[in-house]
Amino acid sequence: MQAPKAKKIEKKLEIHGDVRVDNYYWLNDRENKEVIKYLEDENAYTKSQLSDTDAFQKSLFEEMKSRIKEDDASVPYKYNGYWYSTRYVKGGEYPIHSRRKENIDAKEEILFDVNEMAKGYDYYNLNGLNISENNELAAFGQDVVSRRIYTIQIKDLKSGKILSDKLENTTGGSVWAADNKTLFYTRKDETLRAYQIWKHILGTPQSEDKLIFEEKDDTFNTFVYKSKSRKYIIIGSGSTVSNEYRFIPADQPNAEWTVLQPRERDLEYSIEHYGEDFYILTNKDKATNFKLMKTPVTKPGKANWVDVIPHRADTYLEGFEIFKEFLVLEERTNGLIEMNIRSWNNKINYNLPFKEEAYTAYVSTNIDFDTDVLRYGYMSMTTPNSTIDFNMKTKESEVKKEQPVLGDFNKANYTTKRIWVTARDGKKVPVSVVYKNSTKLNADTPLLLYAYGSYGATMDPYFSSTRLSLLDRGFVYAIAHIRGGQELGRPWYEDGKMLTKKNTFNDFVDVSKYLIDENYTSAKHLYAMGGSAGGLLMGAIINQAPDLYRGVVAQVPFVDVVTTMLDDSIPLTTGEYDEWGNPNDKTYYDYMKSYSPYDNIEKKSYPNMLVTTGLHDSQVQYWEPAKWVAKLRELKTDNNLLLLETNMEAGHGGASGRFESLKEVALEYAFIFKLEGITK
Repeated sequence: MQAPKAKKIEKKLEIHGDVRVDNYYWLNDRENKEVIKYLEDENAYTKSQLSDTDAFQKSLFEEMKSRIKEDDASVPYKYNGYWYSTRYVKGGEYPIHSRRKENIDAKEEILFDVNEMAKGYDYYNLNGLNISENNELAAFGQDVVSRRIYTIQIKDLKSGKILSDKLENTTGGSVWAADNKTLFYTRKDETLRAYQIWKHILGTPQSEDKLIFEEKDDTFNTFVYKSKSRKYIIIGSGSTVSNEYRFIPADQPNAEWTVLQPRERDLEYSIEHYGEDFYILTNKDKATNFKLMKTPVTKPGKANWVDVIPHRADTYLEGFEIFKEFLVLEERTNGLIEMNIRSWNNKINYNLPFKEEAYTAYVSTNIDFDTDVLRYGYMSMTTPNSTIDFNMKTKESEVKKEQPVLGDFNKANYTTKRIWVTARDGKKVPVSVVYKNSTKLNADTPLLLYAYGSYGATMDPYFSSTRLSLLDRGFVYAIAHIRGGQELGRPWYEDGKMLTKKNTFNDFVDVSKYLIDENYTSAKHLYAMGGSAGGLLMGAIINQAPDLYRGVVAQVPFVDVVTTMLDDSIPLTTGEYDEWGNPNDKTYYDYMKSYSPYDNIEKKSYPNMLVTTGLHDSQVQYWEPAKWVAKLRELKTDNNLLLLETNMEAGHGGASGRFESLKEVALEYAFIFKLEGITK
């Protein structure tokens, strides 16, 4: 079967006296039948090129599914007199949410069986589950098209009936006031930006709801939540470089809102309430790696903020959790998370001991304020995710659950380690590596290198049972913790955004070269994978160093950077200016244009490529990957595979069921295995 060829319609895009010609601009019309036909033709071509892997894809899917415990359940947590948990049943794609009163062994009360609710829909997502203070009402959001726009409804938990209230065009989340009838929620605008907070009274139509707050600056998003103490309802506004919060007592839903500290550019802060004070995680006073401060509720402005945990140049303060008698700090030093536990009376102060070389730890669900028990999660690339209850007074810990991996998995059969790679400018980049003990490291060893490297998102070394399908077939898997993430503190992020964005791409290429030079693999057996902004990374590395990779998987890639960032009608664009820069300014335009994957495709050889997207993606529009593939087809000079797979039903996160998404992984793995000559 011949590869599809998209027709060319010249479109000139001019700004700053510079003209770009985009022959595939026309593909951005989702309603155009020719566009849909082109995407369907590409899907048919992908299917034909991978038809020899059909049976293998099915067996990979079954293999990955067989490791997952089908009738699994979460560890229950206690909130306001009830134990809440989520469980799955055999054959069920979706969770069942339930609770038990007072005692973990009490009779189960099913709140939502999402398997029933999802019937008749290609895509279904329930979110924002939120129980009223009297435990009688549950607000929830549902999305049935994967555009991340939710309709909020309310269930009467006594009668089991869904009430008539229907709140459209929301984020799905909501907050009950203490009166059990007032609900605060967030609405989205046409670009999917969360921009308004509304107040709804139970039993009234949405048309009578009252607008409480509108975020008029389109680089900010807004949200609403309740403090852990349940004393305050808090509205937050945030951009990449600034925050603002306002609050009312939870038992006074009609009170005037108090602004905690008005927004200032480059002043970032987040808040939590304890006793008579708000505790504030902030970068105030040039605290690049953040510090913890506090201020009285009655005098919340920054003039009254005082240090609780001062700034440290070598330690990034990621978060904190407040208990009645303890303060828990989530800190990152040398790329790894530490958890520091201290009592308010200053008699106790110690770190939790973690033993592995590369691991992930995180504070888990700790809704109960008056407890000595910290619940945290732990995993590494060889240790499945564990939920642990740790008594902060006695230091006793209890593993409540380790993620079950069915079959013959034994973590002792795998090796994980952390290596440091010196990048071209001398910076040392951490890389987490995992492989089976029996895998020999040499030039013939296949290696899959993954990274993200944007928005300060940290890609910690995590466990994946699906990844075992690679490791058990002799692959090495590595995560490059490149700049643009926050693994080595806030400066690591600052050094991989805006006008230093190319450091992100250079780091990945330099790690790739190191892995080849150190005989972990060779260019014939090195594969790269990344999604969304990590897909931008894939687009940049194949322009910079195409000969380093045998194959590349780009998932929902952000590749048409300049055009997208110039179009403020596209969802989420304006909020991105502090990440990438605003191309309406020529300095940023020129810099972006110099790395934007779509604008830098040349007549040359490219690696084998699989590109995936979703027609309804709200974060990276489907036409970016589609245009990119069309232009690559036109210009590339090789005979390597170039495949575009568009999910015609789903959006940015892919399929909605817990097993359906494994089919997408099976496709990606089958593509890589085909190139490697692995057929079973």
